Amino acid sequence: MTPFRMEVLGVFKSFENAIDLSQLEQQLVDFDRITLYRTLKTFQEKGLIHEIVMTGEIKKYALCEDGCGDADHQHQHNHLHFYCKGCQEIYCIDLKEYPEIRLPKFQIDNIELQAEGLCDKCSNC
Repeated sequence: MTPFRMEVLGVFKSFENAIDLSQLEQQLVDFDRITLYRTLKTFQEKGLIHEIVMTGEIKKYALCEDGCGDADHQHQHNHLHFYCKGCQEIYCIDLKEYPEIRLPKFQIDNIELQAEGLCDKCSNC
């Protein structure tokens, strides 16, 4: 881990929700954009973060649980991605029970669950 990678990881740890590239850039003091992109790619490959794309255009990144990545760089823990329409934040929500889906004649390698609504903070406003 380089000092820059440690700084980027520290930014992710300081947020409870997923963050977008501009939020990440605002938290970094002095950085090269190419190095940042490479760091994000490396973190994804190593299973440290995962990319979340919701509503077709919103792209954010969130920390993964320990041991999330595998040799194929697949995100390996089951949770729901919740998009709050009020504050426009994305949260990773762990599920005690993850739905089991079986499709005849298909092999499922990955399932992504997404939900939209209002978070606790926004629904109480």
